[in-house]
Order: sequence, then structure tokens, then C-alpha cells
Amino acid sequence: MNRASAMRRVGLLILVANLGLVVAKGVVWFQTGSLAVGSEAVNSLTDVIYSVVILAGLYLTTQPPDTDHPHGHERIEPLVSLFIAIAIFAAGGVILWQAARALYFGQVAVTTGPAAIVVLVLAGAVKIGLYRYCLRAGNEYNSPALVATGLDSRNDVLTVAAALIGVIGARAGYPILDPLAAVVVSVGIFYTGWEVLRDNVDYLIGRAPPEDLHAEIVRRTIAHPEVEGVHDVVAHYVGPEIDVSLHIEVEGERTLLEAHDIESEIVEAIRDLPEIDDVFVHMDPKELGEWKDDPDADRLLGREFE
Repeated sequence: MNRASAMRRVGLLILVANLGLVVAKGVVWFQTGSLAVGSEAVNSLTDVIYSVVILAGLYLTTQPPDTDHPHGHERIEPLVSLFIAIAIFAAGGVILWQAARALYFGQVAVTTGPAAIVVLVLAGAVKIGLYRYCLRAGNEYNSPALVATGLDSRNDVLTVAAALIGVIGARAGYPILDPLAAVVVSVGIFYTGWEVLRDNVDYLIGRAPPEDLHAEIVRRTIAHPEVEGVHDVVAHYVGPEIDVSLHIEVEGERTLLEAHDIESEIVEAIRDLPEIDDVFVHMDPKELGEWKDDPDADRLLGREFE
């Protein structure tokens, strides 16, 4: 199965799972009036909304390159993740407002049946499964949107646990624990939104890749037997993928065909790294006097061989 089909399948599974949870939690909330369960229902409704956005975003990002977008559409994906962050913040705000009103006016509902506990335990199990599945798929397909969804699912496990403690505590004679649990849920939701926002802004502003990957780029370049040195290595994110440009130092008596082969082999070696999209290589013949020291490249090579 290719990347496009696999990512769409993951997005559809996320949507179906979250739809099931919002229906189950909504029914129990209507029956019991538990604010903790209600906060989880709102959280799941937000999950459904951004699951639709993810599915649409994954469809767009997996479209092939065209005349207007010669490098493909992957750069849409960090924007999808930012929309997820906005939706997460909105859900956290709604839940916090409801919990604050309940605490201020003393309007606390105490559940008496087991339905609230059952639906929360089920939700926790589903979210653990989604967390592992989305994180594995996100790392496999280099998808920040799927990684963001996995992080949201992980934190949802914690908020479900808080809601469960609130419901059980309220049934045990401490009704204030129900809205307090909703406050904890809202804090967890805000933290998830911050994680998603922090991670994806870097993709949009062209942050450099991690240093170990940067070092691997330099190592693969200098490993070519015809390359005497490398300098001006620039690597940065363009969407979720990385563009690389660099200068290589070669002896000037190489023929045009030999120079072409050297350049092609270096490009292939670097593009074998799964995170890399485009590679641009400039060749500096020795006779032009353009060879120069590059402390950053030397440092990265030194780190590789320590």
C-alpha cells in the first residue's frame, strides 16, 4: 500500500473511532448530567471535527505534484496541524468555562449508575490504541498531522483518567470532584494544543533539522571519494520535509561527465534519507580558489566520529 492510501486509511479510522466515542459519551452525559463526562464528550466532539479536517488535509497533501505545486502538496500538512491546535484550545476553553460555572453556582450532578464509569474506561482503552497507532503511522510516513493526533490521543488518556476519578469521587460522596475533574481535563487539553502548536510552527518557519541528521548529511557528502571538502551546508524544513543545499570541493581537472556523476551520486546518497525532499549541490573546482574552511561542517563531522 502506498503512502497516500495508507495515510487516508489512518485518517478514516481516527474519524470512525472518535465518532463512536462522542456518541457514547454524549448519551451517558445526557442520562447522568455528569460534568466530567460532558467535558469528555466535548473533547471527543472536537476530536471528530479535527478528524474531518485531518482526513481532508491528508487527501490534499497526498495529491501528486502538478504545474502549480511542482514539489507536491505536503506543505499543507503543518497548516492542518495548526487548525487542530486551534480546535483543541477551543475545546479546552469550553470545558473550563462549564466547570467554572458549576463550581461557582454549585450545580454539580452526581451519577448513580455504572454507565459513566464504563464509557470512560472504554474511551481510555480506545485512546491508548489510537495513540500507539497514530504515532507509529506518523513516524513511518513522516506525517506531523498524524503525530499531532497521536499526542492528542495520549493526553486524552490522562484526561479520561481525571474524569474517571471525578465520577468515582462524586459517587463516593465528594461531588465537587466532578467539576474539578473537568478543570483537570481542560488543562490537559490546553497542554495538547500547545504541543501541537509548538511542533508545527517549526515546520512553517523553516527550522533546521536535528543536528544528528544534519551531521549525517555532511558525512554522506564527504564520504564520496572525489569530494575533498564541503562547506555552506544549509538544511531546513519545507513543510514536513527537508531541503538541502551545499557546496562540494573537487579537483578542477574533472570532465563535465565526471562532475555530473559526482553530483548525481551525492544527491542520491542524501536523498536516501527518508526525511529529505530536494538536494542542491554546487561544485567548487580547486583552481577557482573557492575552497574554504567551514567550522560547522567540521564540527558535525567531528561529532559523527567521536
